[in-house]
Amino acid sequence: MDANMNQLLKWSIENSEATRDDSTASTDPKAERPSGHSINAEALASLMGGPSDADLMRESMAAILSPDISLDNKLVAFDNFEQLIETIDNANNMESLGLWTPLVEQLDNEEPDLRKMAAWCVGTAVQNNVKAQDRLVVLGAIPKLVKLAVNDPSQAVRRKAIYALSSEVRNFQLGLDKALEALPEDLDSSKRIDAGDMDGIDEIMEKLRERAKQVQ
Repeated sequence: MDANMNQLLKWSIENSEATRDDSTASTDPKAERPSGHSINAEALASLMGGPSDADLMRESMAAILSPDISLDNKLVAFDNFEQLIETIDNANNMESLGLWTPLVEQLDNEEPDLRKMAAWCVGTAVQNNVKAQDRLVVLGAIPKLVKLAVNDPSQAVRRKAIYALSSEVRNFQLGLDKALEALPEDLDSSKRIDAGDMDGIDEIMEKLRERAKQVQ
């Protein structure tokens, strides 16, 4: 049986039992029904016949990668994808859905708007999310983000790359160490910075922003 359908069946049984156990449910019309257990969005979508968040994430990435989709529609797909991965569960599902690699590859896209959206989505996915932060390290994406932050000709791309780096390094020491290694020599600091030192990280990000402003 499909996992979502199995959850729906379990939810139905539990809530039926909860109603049966509540002696006031059938005698007092003003009595509130017992809440029982909640049902997740994907299971509900399965019941209603609609696409799950996982389906929508895959469809968005397919549109982004398709050569037959216009740039405007790719940007719409990227915007939808970014909103979906604001939910930490969806961000954590990116690995199992095989979406991390194509997302990181978009950081090298020749179209600035797509590089910008890719950096934005990376920043959203890794924010306060150790699993996603670790995945970004594994994929070797941090040097790419540093390169975008200091060299990309598009100011919008540079800003989103710095946002992604800021999200990646906070409270995640491995990500911070990798970022410090990738920084240009004039921005690197010889002193070790702790990933929990928000003031220290803010100082690095401000240096990056100042450097980014100098790009012509």
